[in-house]
Amino acid sequence: MVIRLSDWISSVIDALGPAGVGVLVALENIIPPIPSELVLPLGGFRAREGTMNVFLVWLCATVGAYVGALALYWLGAWLGYDRVYCLAGHKRFILASQKDIERGSALFDRYGSWVIALGRCVPVVRSIVSLPAGMRRMPMVRFSVLTLSGTAVWNAAFIGAGWALAERWKQVDHYMGPVSLVVVGFLLVGAGVLAWRRRHD
Repeated sequence: MVIRLSDWISSVIDALGPAGVGVLVALENIIPPIPSELVLPLGGFRAREGTMNVFLVWLCATVGAYVGALALYWLGAWLGYDRVYCLAGHKRFILASQKDIERGSALFDRYGSWVIALGRCVPVVRSIVSLPAGMRRMPMVRFSVLTLSGTAVWNAAFIGAGWALAERWKQVDHYMGPVSLVVVGFLLVGAGVLAWRRRHD
């Protein structure tokens, strides 16, 4: 499955260039089985080969991720928690399960709006974290800044790793997975400390 998926991702990127990277990353928000852990490193590798500009790859990926996140934000704002939760109970609703909705809302309650930036660095979570932001009617400017910040860092890291590993770009997740988890762990601890201080000030 991974081999077939990577071949399809490769064909899209080869056909559309940096725009293809942006389209795939946008779709990842709506169709989680499309992993940016494959899309971004391949974009970095293609840039190293000279077939694409690395800055355009990063820019298109960041814009694509923001567009996808924005779509989920407005969906959450339009439908509200109860309707989204009800839809998530149907098998045909591919965006998220009811457990995903509960998990995303719990993270939002615990860490506040900072979970938007942190969630962009966590597989699966980044595909659903925009829904609770929309449900809570989080200010658009704050949502945009946090989404773009987290997305920009995530994209730069994986595109850069794909550039560095070259032909071994498919192994990026093997190296970056543990690193991203450690980074997210530190960020979550920091967010927790800030939240605790605010409550006790």
